[in-house]
Amino acid sequence: MFSIISPILLQAPANGTNNMLHFMMIGGMLLIFYFFFIRPSLNRAKEQKGFMEDLKKGDRIVTIGGIHGKIVKISEGTLVIDVDSGTKLRIETSAVSMEYTQNLKEATANKNKPKVIEKTEEA
Repeated sequence: MFSIISPILLQAPANGTNNMLHFMMIGGMLLIFYFFFIRPSLNRAKEQKGFMEDLKKGDRIVTIGGIHGKIVKISEGTLVIDVDSGTKLRIETSAVSMEYTQNLKEATANKNKPKVIEKTEEA
């Protein structure tokens, strides 16, 4: 089987357009990788960095382990959070979950909004 495949793979292309097509295909694949994998990852990292910089004392957060707390103190790379009355934990800032914390903020914002009750006409 290898004796049949080896001569086929070792043959030179008939003209230069085949080589150009290969380079175009590789270039297209690199563009696809960039736009579908690298670029979204860079955007997520940028959002995460901005989120970490916006954390301030008094914010309610959720860690990646699922611990809910309120920021008491912010140090270089660490946070002290109040989990329960008087119970404090020191955690790394990288342990704060951006998604769950934003969901918590949205839930509390929606909870504080007054509910609008629409009147329906009865026949």
